[in-house]
Amino acid sequence: MLNRIKNLIYKLLKKSEKYFKTDMIYLAKGGFWLTFGYVASSISAFLLAITFANLLSRETYGIYKYVLSIAGLLSITTLSGISTSITQAVARGYEKSLVPSIRTRIKWGLIGSIMGLGIAIYYYFQKNTVLTMSFLIISIFIPFMDSFAMYISYLNGKKEFKTGSKYAIITNIISTIVIIGTTFLTHNILIIILSYFCSYTLLRFIFLKITLLKNKPNNNEDLKTISYGKHLSLMNILNTISSYIDKLLLFHFFGASELAIYSIAIAPPEQLKGSIKIINVLAFPKFSINTIENIKKGLNSKLFKITLILMLMSVFYATLAPFIYKILFSGYMESIFYSQIFSISITLAGPLMIFLNILQAKQKTKILYEYNIISPIFRILITIIFIYYLNILGAIIAKILSPIFDLLFLNQRSKH
Repeated sequence: MLNRIKNLIYKLLKKSEKYFKTDMIYLAKGGFWLTFGYVASSISAFLLAITFANLLSRETYGIYKYVLSIAGLLSITTLSGISTSITQAVARGYEKSLVPSIRTRIKWGLIGSIMGLGIAIYYYFQKNTVLTMSFLIISIFIPFMDSFAMYISYLNGKKEFKTGSKYAIITNIISTIVIIGTTFLTHNILIIILSYFCSYTLLRFIFLKITLLKNKPNNNEDLKTISYGKHLSLMNILNTISSYIDKLLLFHFFGASELAIYSIAIAPPEQLKGSIKIINVLAFPKFSINTIENIKKGLNSKLFKITLILMLMSVFYATLAPFIYKILFSGYMESIFYSQIFSISITLAGPLMIFLNILQAKQKTKILYEYNIISPIFRILITIIFIYYLNILGAIIAKILSPIFDLLFLNQRSKH
């Protein structure tokens, strides 16, 4: 009976390939585990948001988001672009670069630690003990936390989506339990931040070791992997800054409470947008080994279908938002309006991510450099302007205008 069901599903997927113009067998096998991992991650993030919204004051939650935003900026020094280059290299059979890449990320991450110490010293002289200690904690973990997560890029390159998703699920579940448990026991922001960094760093290290033992890299090495990863990282500097500038401006100009309201408003739509990453992770290894001519076949049709699905998702969320907030985020009812507006960005995220994925997979370095300079500069400028005049609403509008500009830019650039 089970075999009959499997055969039926297999036949249906094969027939559907005529319509979707996609390898549906590959999509289903990888997509199941990536979807499962994404759902687990989303549930974990959602539970954390609910916990913080109901147990912590707005001031405390705002500080938490501010500290993590600065940590995100400092992580620039860990050369996150190497993760992408490792996935590409492994997909082409070059696995030996994994360990040297991790060492490179840790070494460069020490610069972030030094910068974190500098920020801690600044807040020490400002007599802000909470932020001083927070950035001391960050300085310890910056070189290691994201670097140890490289096993995910390695497994994705090998199309071991099931294994990578299992490890990520376990990491998210355990870390979430630790952080939520800590929040129930104490509202001390320093202990909560410490529990966050400790749990994720330790678990990622454990699964990195397990990956190296069970999936030992071969002896093939692409010497361009790290250098290309550095190129991607350099491209992403302005992009990373633009990703956090909204939170930093809201915190400094309007306070931790306003940042908390904003963070709760964008949290659900951001989680929904994260589902698009599943498509990118699945597509990237295939883009890496296919010619640009093959990639372009049926691309417009796929983009249209994905956009339509995301548009329906956006409308569905905007309709349900008032009920969701009333039940789960009753202390943040003013976030509903902002969240509904921000849901528009869900529709725009799909086409943008796919365009960028193709450019990265085919190593279109020149176009990527142009995009990763012009786009974040535009995003930073409009974020500063709109937040200055419209506060939270300005931040939301800026986050919607940015992907519209990006799509127009990429469409125009691809014609040349």
